Order: sequence, then structure tokens, then C-alpha cells
Amino acid sequence: MPDEPESVPARRMPDEPESAPAKRMPDEPQDEPQFGLSRTNTTNATPGFRFAAIGALLIVVLFAGYGLGRLNNGTGAPAAATPQAQASPSSSPFDESQPHTHGTTAPAGASGTGAPVGGLSLSGGGLTLTPLTTLFEAGKPQRLEFTISGPGGAPITTYAVVHEKQLHLIVARRDLTGFQHLHPVMAPDGTWSVDLTLAEPGVHRMFADFTALVGGVEITTTLGHDLTVAGAYTPVTVPDPVRAATADGYTVGYEGTPATESTQPLLMTVTDAAGRPVTPEPYLGAYGHLVVLRQGDLGYVHVHPEVQPVDGKVKFWLAAPSRGTYRMFFDFQVAGKVSTAAWTVVVS
Repeated sequence: MPDEPESVPARRMPDEPESAPAKRMPDEPQDEPQFGLSRTNTTNATPGFRFAAIGALLIVVLFAGYGLGRLNNGTGAPAAATPQAQASPSSSPFDESQPHTHGTTAPAGASGTGAPVGGLSLSGGGLTLTPLTTLFEAGKPQRLEFTISGPGGAPITTYAVVHEKQLHLIVARRDLTGFQHLHPVMAPDGTWSVDLTLAEPGVHRMFADFTALVGGVEITTTLGHDLTVAGAYTPVTVPDPVRAATADGYTVGYEGTPATESTQPLLMTVTDAAGRPVTPEPYLGAYGHLVVLRQGDLGYVHVHPEVQPVDGKVKFWLAAPSRGTYRMFFDFQVAGKVSTAAWTVVVS
């Protein structure tokens, strides 16, 4: 047959439109989809439509990212703080990574109006403190027994362990002398007992500091009651305010000034007889315990420090309950022995 000219066009059927696109061969590559849109949406799309589609997709992505951020960091569920090591484990209703005041589960000074005081009443939160006896002889060891009863009158027998103890007992005479920090033992019937020696005649105050478990609810409070020692009573005037005190051969100083309108840091420094700095050891789940008693009514505040010393100093945070004169008692442990340093502080 004669050679067919190379320029002969393909035959068109009579009913086939002239504008029909050329058929694609099976091995012809397809256009790649762009930004998740199919080729059928972009092949014949105008540039304006293509930009609008891309813009809409970017907006969707941005709003999705914002929603995920709200779920992870929104105000409804704060991100968990990184746990910090404690001086000693303690099953406690308090956040032990923050300084706190007993008698409330809020951080120390959180109210902005000074730390709340406890121990002014023998009852509170539906609980009542009842000593079996309140009369003591001067200088003679005697058994102190008491119960803490619930709203129905039955003794409470379940307590949370706070700083390694179920109950902390503080005793001081009403002139702010004779400070003692004790830990009674509870019998199965709910009766607490401890050997107590009150050296001098006068009226003393006992403070029961605890967290009771009543019907599955934690009740954190401090209850107080007077104890009387018969005999000639000569009140002692509180010492003048100083920045350093001695305790068992150690010199203990503090930095900072308590105030009522804000929480202020107090840093305790311990040095030995040669003037060398000494870092206290962990004692009852903390590197120290600070009890503050207000002159006049013996309003009680018990504060715990930051979980680690700062350059060897034990750092507390305190908002003074009110203006007035206070005695601060700092319990610390060195070489397995617990000592107590005391200062007079005037808050104006």
C-alpha cells in the first residue's frame, strides 16, 4: 500500500464535539493532587479558586491546632507540675511541694490577709477536743490523755498521716514559755496519750494539730485546750526581738520580716560553735518546722518550709495573722538530735 501521509488527523465521529479533549494513553502520567484536593478539582480550576481553596484549608489547620492547645493547656485542666523530691515521704492532704500552714489546705498566706490561726477553740469543724484531766503538778511527769470526738459524740479513730505523724501536739505556757512539740499515740478506742511534764506553775495551752477522716472526708484543723499547773505563778516577759538565738550549742539566725498584707520569706541559718554553717537534716518529712504563737490569745500557726534548703538555709514563707507580738519556735535536727530555737517578733 502507498505510504500514508504523517499529517493525517484522527477521524472524528459525526456526533463527537470538536472541543473534546484528546484521549490519554494508559501510561501517560497524571497530575499530582495538591494540598489534599483531587485532580478533578484543580485541573480546570481558575487561579482564584485554587488560592481560595488553599486559604480555607490553612484556616481549618490553624483552628484545629488551637483546639488541641486548649485541650492540653486550657484553664479547665492545668498541666501537671513536675514532681519534686521531698525530704521524706508523707501521706498528706497538703501539697508538700509548696510551703503550707496547718489548719488549712491552702498554701501559706494564700488569702492575702495573713495566715489563719488555729487552737483558739476546743471545737471546730464538727470535732471536739476533750482532755481526760487538765490538772498537773509542777515538774512531775504525768500522763496526758484526750479524745477528739465527732458530731455524734463518738471518738474519731481514723486520721491522715501528716509529716509522718497522725497528730502533732504543741504545748506552751500562756506567757509563751515552756514550748514542747510532742507526738501522742492513739489507742484503738480513739484515746490519745503521751507523757507530759510541765515544769512551772501557771496556765498552759495544748494544741492538737491533725487531719481527721470522718465519713471519708478530710477535716484539717487545730483544736486547743487549757491545762493548769497549781502553784505560785510568776509570768515571764517575752525577750526583746533579736535576729539570732542559741539552741543546744548552735547559733540560729533568721532573715526576713513577717508582714500581714503579703507572704514573706524567712530563711533560717544554723552554725556550730566554731561558726561553721550546718545544714539541718530532714525531720518529720521536712528540713524544719516553724510554730508561731501570738501573744495575748495564743493564736497558732504551724508552717513548713520549701522542700529543699537554699544554700544551706531552711526557707519558710509566712504571712503574719495580724499586727502584734509573736514567738517563733523553729524545730530542726542535726546529727539525729532535735533542737528548738526561739525568737520574739513584732509585726507592725
